[in-house]
Amino acid sequence: MSWPATRPDPPQLPHFGDERETLRGFLDFYRAELIDRAFGLTQDQLQIALPPSTLTLSRLIAHMALVEHSWFTYRFDGEERGEPFDSFDFDADPDAEMTYGQSMSIDELLAYFNAAVEDARAREAAAESLDQSSVRAHPTDGEKWSLRWIMVHMIEEYARHCGHADLIRESIDGDTVD
Repeated sequence: MSWPATRPDPPQLPHFGDERETLRGFLDFYRAELIDRAFGLTQDQLQIALPPSTLTLSRLIAHMALVEHSWFTYRFDGEERGEPFDSFDFDADPDAEMTYGQSMSIDELLAYFNAAVEDARAREAAAESLDQSSVRAHPTDGEKWSLRWIMVHMIEEYARHCGHADLIRESIDGDTVD
């Protein structure tokens, strides 16, 4: 699962889709944009951070795999976290999912991220509507989340981290988003 020979075009955003198609389109767009920021880089380049931050492209990609799993699998569908997440010691390393990603090869990182995204897509597609609520509730207020809220939150999460990824990528080789 190495980089393709040519840089993939980003998914086309729907201009007149219904609400779900629009949310799905923007989420898939940002998923692709995050991976695009890493496209073609070497293992060493994926590990470059902009001090004083410890963020790297590999850390961001691994983080978003955890976020996909946390929102769609754990909260929305109510499944247990499972491995590798159960092995993360967030007390010892608050960024354990990022540290995990830092240790992966490009192929492992892409497979890990793509598996989390494909699983999230399947869970979203299986939901009856955007109004369907999560199985798990917020630990402090007991409120549940609608699928609509989760999808908007995921778009926000990706948009923020794509901004981080833009800065990191530009600092590595000057590549910028068109």
